[in-house]
Amino acid sequence: MSTTDAVPVSLAEIARIAGVGRAAVSNWRRRHDSFPTRIGGTDVSPQFSLAEVEHWLRDNGKLKDVGGRELLWPRFEALGSRDESGLAVAEAARRMRSSRTRTIHPQLSSQAGELVIEAAKLGRREGPRETFEFLLQRWLETHVRQLSTTPAQLAALMARAALAVRLDGDEDGLTVLDPACGTGHLPAAVAHEYDGTGLTVFACERDPALAALTSARLGFIADDRDIRTEVATADALREDCFAGTLADIALCNPPFNERDWGYEELATDQRWTHGLPPRTEPELAWVQHLLSHLRPGGTAVVVLPPAVASRKAGRRIRASLLRTGVLRAVVALPPGSAQPHSVSLQLWILRALPDSPSATPVGQDALLVDATRFARPGAREPGPDWDALRSFVLAALEVIDQPDRNPPEGAVRVPLLDLLDDEVDVTPGRYAASGKEPSHAELASSWRELTTRLADLTGCAQYLAGLDLQPRTPQTTTTVGDLVKASALTLIAGQQPLDSTPSAGAAGLPMLTVPDLLMDGAPSGRVPEGSAHAVAEEGDVVVAGVIRAFRAWVHQGPPTALGPQLYALRVDPEKLDAHFLAGCLRAPANGRQAGTHASSSSRVDIRRLQVLPLPLAEQAAYAMAFRRLTDFEDLLTRAEDLGRRLVSDVSDRLASGGLGG
Repeated sequence: MSTTDAVPVSLAEIARIAGVGRAAVSNWRRRHDSFPTRIGGTDVSPQFSLAEVEHWLRDNGKLKDVGGRELLWPRFEALGSRDESGLAVAEAARRMRSSRTRTIHPQLSSQAGELVIEAAKLGRREGPRETFEFLLQRWLETHVRQLSTTPAQLAALMARAALAVRLDGDEDGLTVLDPACGTGHLPAAVAHEYDGTGLTVFACERDPALAALTSARLGFIADDRDIRTEVATADALREDCFAGTLADIALCNPPFNERDWGYEELATDQRWTHGLPPRTEPELAWVQHLLSHLRPGGTAVVVLPPAVASRKAGRRIRASLLRTGVLRAVVALPPGSAQPHSVSLQLWILRALPDSPSATPVGQDALLVDATRFARPGAREPGPDWDALRSFVLAALEVIDQPDRNPPEGAVRVPLLDLLDDEVDVTPGRYAASGKEPSHAELASSWRELTTRLADLTGCAQYLAGLDLQPRTPQTTTTVGDLVKASALTLIAGQQPLDSTPSAGAAGLPMLTVPDLLMDGAPSGRVPEGSAHAVAEEGDVVVAGVIRAFRAWVHQGPPTALGPQLYALRVDPEKLDAHFLAGCLRAPANGRQAGTHASSSSRVDIRRLQVLPLPLAEQAAYAMAFRRLTDFEDLLTRAEDLGRRLVSDVSDRLASGGLGG
């Protein structure tokens, strides 16, 4: 208890520990005089003693099975230092894997050492790998602004691309190198995607905490597979700890825009076979470092910022990479694929020349792939449609060594003579069409569709304009909270699943989150059935309880799990019309008055949302008007999207001289 007394936890952390929503914890605090008193923070964001919270939850029967790991994490966070907490997580993983380990990392404090021992015991009891992955994920979330990690979907795409493009090498195994491995997402992705035997992984990272976490992650993978791993702590450019090592595959997401990368001391380094990278081009130093570690026919896939493809300072090195046939493809990714999320990053696919160039001739072109159209743009955080993006990129790379096959639309082979000009710009968007040009028949069909939409829109507008709307007058209203008490509806709060992180490829229920609403409104992940506590059924009213995404609608379609800050209202059809309820709730003024404070990130107190107290028979007319208003909004959005596409397509056609006589 001594190590937990001083550990502060927020209401959100208490909710995670208890496996409930934050609103439930706020209710406990209001209704139970015995709830622990605040020890810090503010009235808006109070903090409580972890020890007192644990005792209260146990005494009141509110500590569920999820509590073990969740109770552990605040103590790691309380260590304060990012490095110490990261090293402690890695050290705990090492002890989970081997109960004979007795020593503690010398950089850890006595408090961290005690925590490591407890975490190892918990891990061996609840599952070593699951406990480590939980602690690692929480550590990454806590320090997200200080770290740049490779998303799991991007890491899998890079691994599959490298495996697909490499020339057949040693049949006895595969050697992989990542010289800037972070927490090991890329090597772990290769281990997952590679179905052969004899995998050897060499990884390097200059940050000791990240290197230790990579070693722990790969250690768990090695427990299940024939994998040999070696993780070094060093700056790979300044100190090539794997000098002389040749790999079949090299993957890297290097640091961007670092001017102090070792330009002076590395000026005569033997790795710069394509030219000394300018001081302002550290990314091209990483590219050549990867190439120096590839065996003949080996492939490197590296994440780079888009400026590397066109900056004047790097054109000589780009020209050399093209002339020698080493740079085989450049893929422009959608914004949101990795940090920085606002930038359309690129994948460069490079391949070392084989021992017998005659067997695989040096290409006379480069494959440029524009995959930016696979973005799922939203109001705040754009992100790719990973399934479509992966299929498109891998399909494009299939033709990289097959000149008789045409690449898919959006990818193009560009002759080297066209690339080796004064700029040597390999930006895919300059050459690859980002979409298919519509035919005359398709344009005509789009115009007909727009005409139909506008006619429907006019019909909705005429109906709405004919409503006898009276001036606003003060009305007696009831609230969602009152309707819940009257059993007219049931309120179900969404939350993160207790035993699973939503993933795009999993089977089970689709899961909708607030970020999905800020993008295209489609569920981006799935969770196993039974793992989510809140599921919206057809006919439920779903409400987003945050101002920036506030809306309410009647759910149609299959059951859908709801993430945090989403709520399902299940009505009693003998008392409430679902469309009437949704229409009342979605009024902007309703959301503003129920907001907790004025910023765009404020929450909406769902129970305070107001509803007209009308008899069921009178609700029907309002429900019809609300439904037609929703139809009007949908038609307006669709007509706008279609109209913008037509403006773009017709403008391109006219600008290319497409107007007939």
